[in-house]
Amino acid sequence: MPVDETVMSRIGKKPVAVPSGVTAKIDGQTVSVKGSKGELSFTIPDNCSVEQTEDGIVVKPREETKQARSMWGMSRTQIANLVEGVSNGFNKVLEIQGVGYRAAMKGKDLQLSLGFSHEVVHQIPQGVQVAVSGAKQEIVTVSGIDKQLVGQVASEIRAYRPPEPYQGKGVRYQGEYIFRKEGKKK
Repeated sequence: MPVDETVMSRIGKKPVAVPSGVTAKIDGQTVSVKGSKGELSFTIPDNCSVEQTEDGIVVKPREETKQARSMWGMSRTQIANLVEGVSNGFNKVLEIQGVGYRAAMKGKDLQLSLGFSHEVVHQIPQGVQVAVSGAKQEIVTVSGIDKQLVGQVASEIRAYRPPEPYQGKGVRYQGEYIFRKEGKKK
């Protein structure tokens, strides 16, 4: 059944351009992308079809259901993230604010001093690199080729001590706005 043009996904109908230096291979429902930084693959849901044209990789829904339209835009975005990851990579920058709050690399693990009675040790998964910088070791950079994994690791690090609204202490994303509250009045 053809897809009705009035309920088209704005994101889904754009083809994913494959830049030079990146090779894309489609095998059934699996899209494999290989570039200078590594290789990634994604399996498209069954209610979407994928094909490679001269414009790039095109994703289309197989049927006219809400589920198929939802998967259409998501699948196209996932493929775009694969292409971006193997060519440029992704990174998230975290800032640690607070007196005595700092981070350090201990072997392959990240050791955080966040005001607890103990040090927090976060194990870094395969495929993600973490670097600590700054004068007081307060900048943590998480980088890798898989956007989901980079975001997940950054989120887990932030979750140890999210920024609190009174003094702003804690771990925050770089550029994140923290709504500040006024303290008690006498």
